[in-house]
Amino acid sequence: MAMLPRVQLPLSPDAARRLKLGDVVLADGEAVITAGLPTHERIVRYLDEALPLPLELRGQAFFHLGLCEAAEGGDTTPLYVNPTTSTRFAAQLPTMIRRLGLTTVAGKGGLDQASVDAMAAQGCVYMAIVGGAAPLLTAAITEVVETGWDDLIAQFRLTRIRFRGFGPLTIAIDAHGGNLYGQLADVARQRLPAILSGMAGRRDPLGRNDRTPIVPHDEMPRTRP
Repeated sequence: MAMLPRVQLPLSPDAARRLKLGDVVLADGEAVITAGLPTHERIVRYLDEALPLPLELRGQAFFHLGLCEAAEGGDTTPLYVNPTTSTRFAAQLPTMIRRLGLTTVAGKGGLDQASVDAMAAQGCVYMAIVGGAAPLLTAAITEVVETGWDDLIAQFRLTRIRFRGFGPLTIAIDAHGGNLYGQLADVARQRLPAILSGMAGRRDPLGRNDRTPIVPHDEMPRTRP
């Protein structure tokens, strides 16, 4: 981990375009996070109605990350963060990327083609966050800077976090339309006919994939007389 290259967030569009598909990095800096679909819907509505957003989002890094925190005496301490699936927000992300000029989106599971196209036009990358690594990710957070839309639950409100060594993060969609998820889907489609053919050739009428003989219950060896 210590040997991974570091990137400073938020990126400029030019810096985003310099990152290569498959790069694995650690991130320093800041990002705005949320795990809420209502939050994304509200952002788009505010943009459509020219209403001010509670936090500055233009040109920022935007993470699909849920936060559980403890507040005491005016201080907020992050207890854990955990990524959520980005495709949940496919309907809103192309608009957000283009109109807010986002340069980084991060989460799990990738994005659809409309979002990939918007990222290539803007100069934005998608960073895949490791799932199941909440302790590692949480340890990298140094500060909860500010929150917005506090009428929402903690995981849904907009929260700006500051971090050092956050990751590892994989550049799973680059700023030129390259897409690791798309490549994986292409390989899977190419291999599927051979896999199905092989499975059909091995299956017997009982639906088993092997030729292990079936031993009737009354012929099984007994351990007691």
